[in-house]
Amino acid sequence: MFAITAQSATPDDPLAGLTFGEHPDPDPPDGWEVVEVRAASLNHHDIWTLRGIGIDAERFPIVLGCDAAGIAADGREVIVHGVIADPDGIDETLTGGFSILSERHDGTFAERVAVPKRNLVDKPPGLSFEQAACLPTAWLTAYRMLFTRAELQPGQRVLIQGAGGGVSTAAILLARAAGLHVSVTSRDEAKRQRAIELGAHLAIPSGQRLPDRVDAVVETVGDATWSHSLRALEPGGVIVVAGATSGMNPPADLARVFYRQLRIVGSTMGTRDELVRLVRMLDATGIRPLVDAVFPMDDVRPAFERMLAGELFGKLVLTR
Repeated sequence: MFAITAQSATPDDPLAGLTFGEHPDPDPPDGWEVVEVRAASLNHHDIWTLRGIGIDAERFPIVLGCDAAGIAADGREVIVHGVIADPDGIDETLTGGFSILSERHDGTFAERVAVPKRNLVDKPPGLSFEQAACLPTAWLTAYRMLFTRAELQPGQRVLIQGAGGGVSTAAILLARAAGLHVSVTSRDEAKRQRAIELGAHLAIPSGQRLPDRVDAVVETVGDATWSHSLRALEPGGVIVVAGATSGMNPPADLARVFYRQLRIVGSTMGTRDELVRLVRMLDATGIRPLVDAVFPMDDVRPAFERMLAGELFGKLVLTR
């Protein structure tokens, strides 16, 4: 079958290890099922894999991709939950065996992908395959950050750092649909304007003081925005962290954290139950993932180059 793989890791030149062509068909173990992929979406996780972050060297070569929507063996249109773990009655993102597709098992950038049967979620007819393929990583991450980890309620205020990426655009749309007051930052004036068009109440340059402090911050940027995130919070507020694209080690500013009794909460992906609720929320509200661009899977390099350049606003999707 055709697949897009990471053959090796090169920290300073991630696309050096990017290859595509023939790859062995999936050989699923008991309890797993093969899905015919119709669409898959890019994530920064794919770039990290090509840089060698979060993956053991012996796993190469491996098929990239965390997200997919396609056709199950019985003909159902499905969304693939990308978390591979045995929940055993608990949150599967907290289990010792937790991994994401393309870390230990081949991912979704292929004609076919094998996943546990429990990882298949029915796709509503109102969602296209391209839209559905945006949900399992970026949108599920945003959903969990807002509603599970930050525990936000209608009427509260949230700051989303860094408009433009998949998680941030998802968070804008989900937060607005849930009745939150939404502020967004970006260095790019055009991205700030697009954030307002998506539904943000306020879009300001990165680092600029907010007119009112917020109850929670959605933080995926890291070094470049961390100090601003801390200063933006009400006493007792929470920063939910799900990434650090600009650097992993900002100043902690512990005095501010303990004096204002702030909370810093990590968040990674989400559970199958949360994905089901996310899909139902989209079906009920009519909001849809913002797709920046669609590329054929056999011409994937321009999509990776666009992600590396930071030019996107929304999700990059690959189709077969």
